[in-house]
Amino acid sequence: MSTAEERFRQLGLTLPPAPEPLGVYKPYVLDGKYLYLSGHGPVQDDGSLIIGRIGKELDADQGKLSARQVGLTMLSTIHTRIGGLNKVKRVIKMLGMVNATPDFERHPHVINGCSELFAAVWGEEHGVGVRSAVGFGSLPDNIPVEIEALFELY
Repeated sequence: MSTAEERFRQLGLTLPPAPEPLGVYKPYVLDGKYLYLSGHGPVQDDGSLIIGRIGKELDADQGKLSARQVGLTMLSTIHTRIGGLNKVKRVIKMLGMVNATPDFERHPHVINGCSELFAAVWGEEHGVGVRSAVGFGSLPDNIPVEIEALFELY
């Protein structure tokens, strides 16, 4: 059976830089065997953010790719700050926030971009937890997706 780090390498993806806080908060908190990640946005490999509102500048599939990029950003935080993806036992909960127009209704489709990534890295049994996918009228810097999550560590 392969490890999370090995499965990530097999996907052929790269991790963007782990973001630094731009406000008064911590990007993560360790509490015993639990890892809480603050809301992460879609940081690209060059450190820039994906920008745009779903239903206006971006369509649902572009939003899904943005959510996958948020997942990569979260993986970068775990890899950089916690010491590697193999330290995660399972995903417990995700809250996916979608910056969408009022008529947009496919929030779960968008957040699947992150959920599918986590399932590929940690497997269906450990990479899929409970989840909420909700729409917002705006998000910081006009990012399309923000996701926060709770993980159990080994």
